[in-house]
Amino acid sequence: MPHITVLPHPVLCPQGSTFEARSGSFLCDALLRHGIALEHACEKSCACSTCHVIVKHGFEQLRPASEDEEDQLDRAWGAAPQSRLACQVVVRDGDLVLELPLYTVNLAREQS
Repeated sequence: MPHITVLPHPVLCPQGSTFEARSGSFLCDALLRHGIALEHACEKSCACSTCHVIVKHGFEQLRPASEDEEDQLDRAWGAAPQSRLACQVVVRDGDLVLELPLYTVNLAREQS
């Protein structure tokens, strides 16, 4: 199973995290399942950019972003060339290293 490494984030994952994820699962679901409270304001329908992540390692093994995802990423805070929406990324066989941006476009963070 691929390993997902989340780099430390001061609020969502202060110590960082590493866990295994099933190939074929959505990245957002894997993060939530392992206690990373990643925002997903549109309920994972690719209608916002709150689940924005930056793929620091493993980006090349992901399927390309759709046009809809690219449109949403244009609105993401701190978007980078390796940015993706976690609700659209299907985990494949390779390991991933992720950075969670400090901010989202949400004005108020919803508590889970």
